Amino acid sequence: MKVFVRLFMFAILIVFLAACSGADETDNTSDSGAANTGETDANIEQGQSDGTIKIAMSTEVDNLDPYLSAATDTQSMMDNVFDGLLDTNEAGELVPAIAEDYQISDDGLTYTFQLKEGILFHDGSDLTAEDVVYSYTKLGGLNGDEPLSSQFAIIDTIEATSDYEVVITLKENNSAFLAANIRPIVPADYEEQSTKPIGAGPFKFESYQVGQTLTLVKNEDYYDREKVPQIEEVQFVVMPDAESTILAMQAGDIDIYPGIGTQGLLQLEDNVNTVQGPQNMVQLMALNHDVEPLNDVNVRKAINLAIDKDMIIDMVADGQGTKLGSNFSPAMEFYYEEGLEDYYKPNVDEAKALLAEAGYADGFDLELTVPSDYQFHVDTAQVIVEQLSQVGINVEIKLIEFSSWLETVYQDAQYEATVISFTGKLDPYEVLKRYISDYDSNFVNYENTAYDALMEEAALATDETAMAEKYKAAQRLLTEDAVSVFIMDPDRTTAMQEGLEGFKMYPIQKFNLEDVKFTE
Repeated sequence: MKVFVRLFMFAILIVFLAACSGADETDNTSDSGAANTGETDANIEQGQSDGTIKIAMSTEVDNLDPYLSAATDTQSMMDNVFDGLLDTNEAGELVPAIAEDYQISDDGLTYTFQLKEGILFHDGSDLTAEDVVYSYTKLGGLNGDEPLSSQFAIIDTIEATSDYEVVITLKENNSAFLAANIRPIVPADYEEQSTKPIGAGPFKFESYQVGQTLTLVKNEDYYDREKVPQIEEVQFVVMPDAESTILAMQAGDIDIYPGIGTQGLLQLEDNVNTVQGPQNMVQLMALNHDVEPLNDVNVRKAINLAIDKDMIIDMVADGQGTKLGSNFSPAMEFYYEEGLEDYYKPNVDEAKALLAEAGYADGFDLELTVPSDYQFHVDTAQVIVEQLSQVGINVEIKLIEFSSWLETVYQDAQYEATVISFTGKLDPYEVLKRYISDYDSNFVNYENTAYDALMEEAALATDETAMAEKYKAAQRLLTEDAVSVFIMDPDRTTAMQEGLEGFKMYPIQKFNLEDVKFTE
């Protein structure tokens, strides 16, 4: 009963604080919908005449170079500037892009791509096989430099056998390589991608003002003539504050708001259209195994038992999320191991017993580093603080900007625990490789030779069913070892001003702006 009362009072406190804060997506006006209807309609009429749309982004661009960017939001924006040999459709299937066809040898080692002819980069130069060789050589470090992507470091040789044919031979069979071919193709020997990016996508880079706006313009010469954008110009506006974004939507100053929350939708009422669905994303509380006492599996299990994921989903995601038990979303149904979501049912007494067994009967202090740019993660952290206090774990939240998080947490692993989301991928290997012992970005520092072996066997498998079983076993190991607290795959909702249509959902975060258009 005491636990219930504390959680109830905490919920009331959250609501009270939200009502007093301008940082959350709350309704601070009583007539927002009616007062701004005319302004919104006027903005759409203006947008139809000048062909410009403005999209709110909660995070800053980390790097315009597609090979150096690590932030999902940046990659989603710049995906409109670059195309790869392949792309993905809404079902997560690989479809032709720059490549019109490909063949894979019987042993799975040789990939032959035939390129479409007549494709132009944004500087007017022809895209040929030499550009593919340059791009993949750079990604894989095949010229002696450090690889920029482990996905391409497995390439043994790559050769342009003609102007429009590329033959790639891998060092070993790797089932994940095919999906890697959605990575951008860039012009050979062009070294200014971080300041003036050039690709072959449906939009061209126009300008970038740090902390303010990234502007793209329509590529009239886009090779896929059926996908030439109808929108003339796109402005991605950096707006980390949710409430300010809602007000901008109400005023007609923002046309599209990806990742809008439920409270924001209530404020906008019926003045917007929405597109909603699962993200193939994993929100987790990552635990650093190199830090005491998180190196003790019983401590990690206790933390899992103390956290009520259903409550987090209800309080933070307004019930719009899928509970997870491992680092995998059911959005990738074929590879998903069912039944892990309730492996650690909330149990305060059992959690306390495990802590006592580990020598922490009185609990311990824990620093929880959270990127301040993501209010969703901040809100999740606040709920976790209260839940862990029930078992004597005193959590202090440390807020840092996402750019600092990338360096301090993701690259240098200088943290104890963190709340973050892992973006979904099209290949299960790319989702689960994050926990391989020697993987460069294994920032939770998990080491398990059995897990490593399962991942290696999955990568070498040629039978898809056998491959799926390996990935499912790997997911179960992550759960049994309480590697982290895997919370949910939150639904993603995108709000659009009335008069816009065509925004679609994908199993990866992708802005298909070539399909967005003004209604008649």
